[in-house]
Amino acid sequence: MNISKTLLIVTLAVIVCSCASSRKGTSRFDNSASPYVKEVTVREEKVKVIDDEDVIYKYYVIIGSFKVVENARNFRADLLKEGFSPVILENTEGFYRVSVAFFNEEKAARSRIDQIRNNYEKYNDVWLLIRK
Repeated sequence: MNISKTLLIVTLAVIVCSCASSRKGTSRFDNSASPYVKEVTVREEKVKVIDDEDVIYKYYVIIGSFKVVENARNFRADLLKEGFSPVILENTEGFYRVSVAFFNEEKAARSRIDQIRNNYEKYNDVWLLIRK
């Protein structure tokens, strides 16, 4: 009887943990007519812009994250060559986020994420950072 209860509890735990709506850091937002909506990872962090203090917005489209600032700067240089206008943000945990777009409206930020995913397959893991 104990094995049955344990198996039932484990099964329920797996079902609950695998449910997409219970995952922290994800959000669904349908701004298209398509029945297929890609999930967008969303994180809220306290960040500061390290290269251009004039870029203060609420929403940032993050295309890369690095622990070493020099790696973030090298990636920023590559993105400049691809036509992006990236900025580097530093969060309170010491990670350097590379943002390629920034907005004060969430819908505009999510729209840019869709554009990047549709036009740059290698950047399909872009995500949304909300500045605290």
